[in-house]
Amino acid sequence: MSILLTNARIIDPAKKTDQIGSILIKKTKIKEIIYGGNPDLGAVGDVEIIDCGGKCLAPGIIDIGVKVGEPGERHKESFASAGRAAAAGGVTTMVLRPDTEPAVDSPETLQFIHRRAIEDAGVNVLPMAALTKGRDGKEMAEIGFLQDAGAVAFTDADQVISDNKILGRCLTYAKSLGALVLGHIQEPSLSKGTVATSGPFATKLGLPGASPMAERIQLERDMALVEMTGVKYHISQITTAVALPVLQRAKRDGLDVTAGTSIHHLTLNELDVEGYRTFFKVKPPLRHEDDRVATAQAVASGLIDIISSMHTPQDEESKRLPFEEAASGAVGLETLLPAAMQLIHADHMDLPTLWRALSLNPAKLLGLKSGRMKKGAPADLVLFDPDKPFVLDRSKLKSKSKNTPFDGRRMQGMVMRTFLAGREIYAAD
Repeated sequence: MSILLTNARIIDPAKKTDQIGSILIKKTKIKEIIYGGNPDLGAVGDVEIIDCGGKCLAPGIIDIGVKVGEPGERHKESFASAGRAAAAGGVTTMVLRPDTEPAVDSPETLQFIHRRAIEDAGVNVLPMAALTKGRDGKEMAEIGFLQDAGAVAFTDADQVISDNKILGRCLTYAKSLGALVLGHIQEPSLSKGTVATSGPFATKLGLPGASPMAERIQLERDMALVEMTGVKYHISQITTAVALPVLQRAKRDGLDVTAGTSIHHLTLNELDVEGYRTFFKVKPPLRHEDDRVATAQAVASGLIDIISSMHTPQDEESKRLPFEEAASGAVGLETLLPAAMQLIHADHMDLPTLWRALSLNPAKLLGLKSGRMKKGAPADLVLFDPDKPFVLDRSKLKSKSKNTPFDGRRMQGMVMRTFLAGREIYAAD
């Protein structure tokens, strides 16, 4: 049976529109989009009708940079638990990082991920692979074989390749294969051993801090190598104002570069770690408020292309430690959408602009047909109430790990239903 979603605020990130209409889903795709009044039901045949009650209907979120604990850390997050969290958060496609145990640096490991994802995830899963063997930055991984095995991009995640010659070779080879490379832009010698952003607040807490210039310096290095090799390159997280002019210059000069940032750096700042709360310890560390605002403005202007959750599950034992010793990272699959609504309610941007960063631009980067509201596109959709208030209770999160900085916070924005290829995979209680 086909599904007709009526009386919905249809968010179209490509056309930059937000208007009332209906969407007809037939089999796995969007069959028709009807704006305005009620559609002619006689023309659509046998159909299940769902009244959306004026709530927002948008393309499913494509989340780049998700960490799942398989293989090696299944106790932190499995494909099954990550898939449930993704569906509850309106995420229909997870793009996985390769920083597992062992790293995803062989076709065999990649095939294991494909098999486990098909069995348990319940959402689309696209794996990335390591750029160097073991993410050690010493020897190039078998990029061609990994690409043939299904890797959609290559990255050493938060392990920065310091050797310019090795990174240059990796980028040159990736360019020859048309492969996408992701980079983590924190200069390692300046960032090593730091857990905060340098400044008066870090000094007050006695925490070792790294200058925001560590991000700019690394970005300058990477852009020089991108210019040298011509590779397609995505900066996984830009979080400081001082790095933005470098990105702007690279785009102006025609480099094949895109950039992302995390929802935590768009909605939190360094003051949130007051009291040494380790759930707020992420990598890179939370920044000054001026950096947060500048980053949000860069997303609104299109300079920063993508927003992701950077979902990083950590168990209780690794977080219940002194701040410097605690593991970095926060879960974000289920909290990405309500946290992103803070950008809407603070008037940083409108919903179509937000959804360009959450869905359309990630789809373009990876060459996917999803992320769009148009006839023939995959019916990967999320229905949500942008104004629904609630208090987040981390114990109710569907991830195995509960390390969220939003625990106990009053939030607005709730996922009502999630559809994958025209099939409902989540409905709120």
